[in-house]
Amino acid sequence: MSKTKVGIINVTGYAGVELARLLSKHPSVELVSVTGRSAAGQPLKKIFPHLANIDLTIQPELGKVDLAFSAMPHKESAKEIIPLVSQGIKIVDISSDFRLKDINAYPTWYSFNHPAPEMLEKAVFGLPELHRNEIIAAQLVANPGCYPTGAILALAPAVKAGLIKPDIIVDSKSGVSGAGRTLSLTTHYSEVNDDVGAYAIDGHRHLPEITQELGLLNTEFKPEVTFVPHLIPMTRGILTTGYASLYQGKLSSGTKGREELRELYIDFYKNEPYVRVMEAPPHTKHTWGSNFCHIFPTVDIRTNRLIVISAIDNLVKGAAGQAVQNMNVMLGLPETTGIDMPAMFP
Repeated sequence: MSKTKVGIINVTGYAGVELARLLSKHPSVELVSVTGRSAAGQPLKKIFPHLANIDLTIQPELGKVDLAFSAMPHKESAKEIIPLVSQGIKIVDISSDFRLKDINAYPTWYSFNHPAPEMLEKAVFGLPELHRNEIIAAQLVANPGCYPTGAILALAPAVKAGLIKPDIIVDSKSGVSGAGRTLSLTTHYSEVNDDVGAYAIDGHRHLPEITQELGLLNTEFKPEVTFVPHLIPMTRGILTTGYASLYQGKLSSGTKGREELRELYIDFYKNEPYVRVMEAPPHTKHTWGSNFCHIFPTVDIRTNRLIVISAIDNLVKGAAGQAVQNMNVMLGLPETTGIDMPAMFP
């Protein structure tokens, strides 16, 4: 049986190179083309020695493929994807260019007017735990952002069940790789090491994704989300804590309510291969290098408030691993193919 030919647009970013690593050992696809601007003409293994097993040269243009991953920055990704869609090529876009359904959100959050508004309706938000049936039939899948992945998965069961009030606080802490490989003073080692800081206080670009997807879970729920991200001195990982007041009477009081909440989460994710409901608060290192999302839901009995904590690897479940998971669903492959590995420790 012939393998599906796949390519990566912009392999030289962190998400792109992580995709190359995962796809190089995927049993059902063949990585045949990788592109990059500054590194065009150079062997991939020269730029990334850890990929010495991949004998491909970085090209300025994508070769002939059946499915393409775009790891371009926002705004630039849409330009690459539009002609590929017209050719019938399946696409998984790791950028933000097709995640939002509201056309007016792009100038507000990303400072550009979307060049293909008609494609926004066709694009599927690529969180398999919520949109698997749509992904199966999709040509264009918009891979979620790293922060939204952790936040949405943490809060989805409570929102779906109508347990919580709309005023939600999401606090997330991310490793530096989430900022990408572009040189920046804010991610310079001397600036980041031994330091923790909040940013995007007035609204992070991933906020509309979180609000959009939580709102779709329950037609009577109009989320009002305060989202504050933090940069911490580690390479990989996102730890998210969500807070929301519970409606009275939805859960039993005391420890019995905690048990009911945990059972609700277990039932919601019982058939999901990459979500684990934990018995204790997760650590980012527990998911390092894996496609898993670890979730711990509980109730602050004193204040009757939901507290739910999630941990992911921002480059795997938050980017490349989830992209491969989406590809597997699109191609009708077992969802765990090529990404079913445990986390690395320590």
